[in-house]
Amino acid sequence: MSKPYADREVWFFTGSQDLYGEETLRQVAEQSQEVARLLDQSGDVPARIVWKPVLKDSASIRRAMLDATSDDNVLGVITWMHTFSPAKMWIAGLEALGKPLLHLHTQANVELPWDTIDFDFMNLNQAAHGDREYAYLATRIGATRTTVVGHVSNPAVTGRVGTWVRGAAGWDAVRNLRLARFGDNMRNVAVTEGDKTEAEIRFGVSVNTWGVNDLVAAVAAVSDEDVDALVAEYEVLYDVVPELRKGGDRHESLRYAASQEIALRSFLEGVGAKAFTTTFEDLGDLRQLPGLAVQRLMADGYGFGAEGDWKTAILVRAAKVMGAGLPGGASLMEDYTYDLTPGAELILGAHMLEVCPSLTTSKPRVEIHPLGIGGKEDPVRMVFNADETEGAVVVSLADMRDRFRLTANVVDVVPPPADLPHLPVARAVWKPRPSFAVSAESWLTAGGAHHTVMSTAAGIEAFEVFAQIAGAELLVIDEGTTRRGFADQVRWNQVYYRLAQGF
Repeated sequence: MSKPYADREVWFFTGSQDLYGEETLRQVAEQSQEVARLLDQSGDVPARIVWKPVLKDSASIRRAMLDATSDDNVLGVITWMHTFSPAKMWIAGLEALGKPLLHLHTQANVELPWDTIDFDFMNLNQAAHGDREYAYLATRIGATRTTVVGHVSNPAVTGRVGTWVRGAAGWDAVRNLRLARFGDNMRNVAVTEGDKTEAEIRFGVSVNTWGVNDLVAAVAAVSDEDVDALVAEYEVLYDVVPELRKGGDRHESLRYAASQEIALRSFLEGVGAKAFTTTFEDLGDLRQLPGLAVQRLMADGYGFGAEGDWKTAILVRAAKVMGAGLPGGASLMEDYTYDLTPGAELILGAHMLEVCPSLTTSKPRVEIHPLGIGGKEDPVRMVFNADETEGAVVVSLADMRDRFRLTANVVDVVPPPADLPHLPVARAVWKPRPSFAVSAESWLTAGGAHHTVMSTAAGIEAFEVFAQIAGAELLVIDEGTTRRGFADQVRWNQVYYRLAQGF
């Protein structure tokens, strides 16, 4: 299976020392190369694992960490103490490291050779306490890291390593993200606002605004030939309703939607942006609120936030990268309305137009309907139901003044109980874990945003890694959540994050 991040590397560092002699160090190198090889060959691990020579002293460790930090191709580093590596050697290196860190607590062998084991074997295979020495030091200096325990032949281990790589890739994508806002946030809405300077400090993302009429000019510059080609593509890929097809009464609306997609794609490429926002309150001379164009750009990996919600656009982009190569997708989502039938409660999620078709394996239907807000022409959009998925996740990002808070709910996407013939938007229906009442109360207690990213590819573990690397707060609502416990966690976190930031 091809690796989704085949052009990116994770460096594998092994710790030891000069005490054991050349023969032992040769075996350390051979065995650590085998561990790195097994990781690299695993279909669970989506980037290349690159073995590096065994590290035996403070200077070489520091240099290795600096090299990893300065190499833009490196997503993160894995460390393993094959033998006993006195951890004071790692102080300067860990403090210099500017990439995500995974501590792999493993050993070369699965079973112990009980009949032949001697002290030479014990000297060579000391990770059981060598990693404890290293972990003490990492904890003492406050090194942010993910710890994975077990032998690399175990799929549970390679699966967790792969999830960490995905989280690191999401973090890398956000660190290097430029986000283009067309217009401002929807007026008088609180949660879509936020501190864009603090977002750049915390996440690295650059959030800037372009006038919507810059986009209008780009739409006007699109050639008829390019529109012809894209409209022909639509008619092959999607179930386009007859009135929008060539010769139909409203074909011109589809052509305008195509010109919006071409213009948006060209504009974003020109400014180097992989995420963007629009708002129906600031369309300038655009004839439609972009719908089909936004859906198609999200399907190609762009982050998007409606109504100027740049924080959700960041999350959508991160989710797209973290879920690369996995079944499912990621999209802007919004909890719209509820079915409150006792014992069978459901959430119907949707948005005005902009739900990504990566959430479905069915053939979307391209339709045109009135929007009712914005005062523009009827917009074109894809209509479909999200695929049934167990263990999907909806995640929001909110500015809590002194920190950013991620709130996540593990959910099960289910088929709609009926066909929804009069709801002309893409949608998802889900059962939240652990129950509707506990989920909704917990979300409200957390102040989670009404815009989310729904991910049916990258799961909650990837977002946990992402939040840990970013140093952002993450509150998880899942099958183990209780009302009382969640409320306590919110209160404790309030204290922790205030104290952790100092004065």
